[in-house]
Amino acid sequence: MPSTIIRRRARLASLVPVAAAAAAASDLDITELVTFPIVEPTSRRSYTIVRLKTRSGIYGYGECRGTPSTEQLQVARQIYGRPASSYEVIAQRLNGAGDLAAAINMALLDLLGKAVRAPVYQLLGGPTRFKARALAPLAGDTDQELAASMERAAAAGFRAFLVPAPAPPERNQGQAWVLAVRRRMEALRKIGGAEADFVLDGRGILTPSDAASLASALERFHLMWFDEPCLTANLSAVRKISEENVTPIGFGRNVTEASFIQDLLRENAVDVIRPDISKLGIVAIRRMAALAETYYVAVAPYHDGGPIATAAALHLAASLPNFFIQQVPWPASEQDRRLREALVSSTVERATGGFLPLPKGPGFGIAVDEKALEKYSGGVA
Repeated sequence: MPSTIIRRRARLASLVPVAAAAAAASDLDITELVTFPIVEPTSRRSYTIVRLKTRSGIYGYGECRGTPSTEQLQVARQIYGRPASSYEVIAQRLNGAGDLAAAINMALLDLLGKAVRAPVYQLLGGPTRFKARALAPLAGDTDQELAASMERAAAAGFRAFLVPAPAPPERNQGQAWVLAVRRRMEALRKIGGAEADFVLDGRGILTPSDAASLASALERFHLMWFDEPCLTANLSAVRKISEENVTPIGFGRNVTEASFIQDLLRENAVDVIRPDISKLGIVAIRRMAALAETYYVAVAPYHDGGPIATAAALHLAASLPNFFIQQVPWPASEQDRRLREALVSSTVERATGGFLPLPKGPGFGIAVDEKALEKYSGGVA
């Protein structure tokens, strides 16, 4: 038999396992997308849990901010018949789906992890760590309310705290306002002691002048970073704040494109990037983190949603070499906390010594309670 025929048959034979694998992959085709809008009873924090189902009957869960519109749901259902393994291709088809695309990205990775019986962080090349440092946002408008919130969060195992800066009554307040902020931080330091760390949250509402004055006044306080000190419309002003103070600066909670993160990095205007997992999902943040790593910039994802996004954020953290700390919503209301624990039937948001352990089961490693979803959902689409 001629050698060319032998080689041709060998190539054809090698394609048989590939064809069989392709046929088996159809079991991962998406056949159903259901949304569960959730509103926490006290804080009124709202988010939507997304459930995807494959042809083989596996469920995967994700989460996004707010409630998707009818038009966004129509765009999202274009993924029917697509395999969960093609999450990169699916992402390209979801232009117009808004934040819902982030939830779908999470749910696809959850599906894949369950299908291969591995945690999501292993699919992403991790783990780079076995626990993730946790940052608890404090709730309240007055110094007394913030102090009470910090005492509750510290008792729950948190050691790092996100403190809202009081909004100045007018622009360019000067030293009186700066001293009031410093007194707030010093009072919280006394409560937390030497083990406590703090992030000051400017929420993007300060002028560059006020932000620069505050960053300078708090240099000796050794903040972990000053978050969103002002708007990023003028990168030159942002860079000036960063260059003239040793207080680290964080930006990114409202960013939707990696190109803007790259602009911040090129301007040396950021020390910590803060992409929102409920807006972007896991894969998009990994791209931003890869850009930041080349500039020795840390990643501390923003998160103000529900417990499924918390689980997704922990798997993201375990896959990032330059991960710093994960913001975790910690409601002041016991009723809100019970709702969150009921949804995932686990303790994924319970900190110990300032850290959250990685979920170790397949997918996101959490068991979503379908009865709790039906009970707490404001409606199913």
